[in-house]
Amino acid sequence: MNERNLLTQEFERHRTHLNAVAYRMLGSMSEAEDAVQESWLRLDRSDTSAVANLGGWLTTVVARVCLDMLRARRSRREDSLGALPEPIVSVPSGDDPEAEAVLADSVGLALLVVLNTLAPGERLAFVLHDMFAMPFEEIATIVGRSPAATRQLASRARRRVQVAAPSPDPDLAEQRRVVDAFLAASRAGDFDALIAVLDPDVVFRVETREGERVPIQGAGAVAEQILTRGRPFAPLARPAMVNGAAGAIVMPGRQPFAVIGFTVVGGRIAEIDVIANPEKLRGLALGPSDT
Repeated sequence: MNERNLLTQEFERHRTHLNAVAYRMLGSMSEAEDAVQESWLRLDRSDTSAVANLGGWLTTVVARVCLDMLRARRSRREDSLGALPEPIVSVPSGDDPEAEAVLADSVGLALLVVLNTLAPGERLAFVLHDMFAMPFEEIATIVGRSPAATRQLASRARRRVQVAAPSPDPDLAEQRRVVDAFLAASRAGDFDALIAVLDPDVVFRVETREGERVPIQGAGAVAEQILTRGRPFAPLARPAMVNGAAGAIVMPGRQPFAVIGFTVVGGRIAEIDVIANPEKLRGLALGPSDT
């Protein structure tokens, strides 16, 4: 096996980790794949004979690429405050428990929504340190700050996440029970049953096929919205795993119309995220082992 084949083999060994880093940085699997591909191109052009830890080197390269992409979003004045991420979806079959366990370890939509509100440097510092245990000394070289300043970036991000991102109930079976009750109430047009499964301060976010973002808060207002605009689609919804949590996918035909993510806290739905933007559904794969 020649040197380039060995390098390719080594890169492929790290691809899953690199995709995980990039997805958490960007909230888009398609963009994450672009960032990982760019890291391969840089690897292919570089002399890495003196690199002792190729996985760490590649993680640093992917992080730099993602940081540039996040900064480019800001320079184009793309408003990310209400943007929903590109979801990771699987329709569980029960035939592959290992694959479903991997999906269950995915980062949730609620956290990704909060990450979208962070400054690029804050997001990078939080993701690399809090999610992947990279030392601040290494992160500092990526963001161009001192280790102390980088620690502050992560600290600010962590406070925002702790305040704004609810911690979902860990029991997937309980999540599914609550989501199934929500779908049943939606199909039946049962306002009281909807109220029973919604947290009083539930947040309902929608990114439509036109890209419009419509945040609504409060159980009564959300239930009315569901019954007014969502009831016709409720019979088309089928159970799915969305970013590691119980969710649903709306399938009027062979192509998905919308993906619905739920955050269940204390046995009630605290957040509902409806992604119906075709740009974020175009590459959606629906196999039982998608991760």
